[in-house]
Amino acid sequence: MLSVSRNIRTSVAKVVLVVLASVIAAPNFADSGIDQPVQLAALSEGFDAEAKYMLSCFACHSSGAAGAPIVGNAEEWAPRMEKGMDAVVANAINGLNTMPPRGLCFDCTDDDLVALVEYMVSSSQ
Repeated sequence: MLSVSRNIRTSVAKVVLVVLASVIAAPNFADSGIDQPVQLAALSEGFDAEAKYMLSCFACHSSGAAGAPIVGNAEEWAPRMEKGMDAVVANAINGLNTMPPRGLCFDCTDDDLVALVEYMVSSSQ
């Protein structure tokens, strides 16, 4: 029983560290002041929204952790979608409340995030 408890604490600690690192790092990278040409986002080659959802979004959007709307629950997504898809995608890109910028998909392009949001919303109709 002690081993199970220790494993749970270790897993929770890892999740907390990842979230903290993303919250701390995102503003630092965003405000780096480096003037480089802006590159338009493009869907990553071979991007699979369902697979990426399972890797990056599932932890919060399957359980409602920290107020995340649960995928498959149309009632939870309805008030968000009243603001429009662009607003929901902007929240995914920029972060909102306890969700860090880009959620937990640190390697996603903006277009990847659009595909993820579309996947979650369509799965919640």
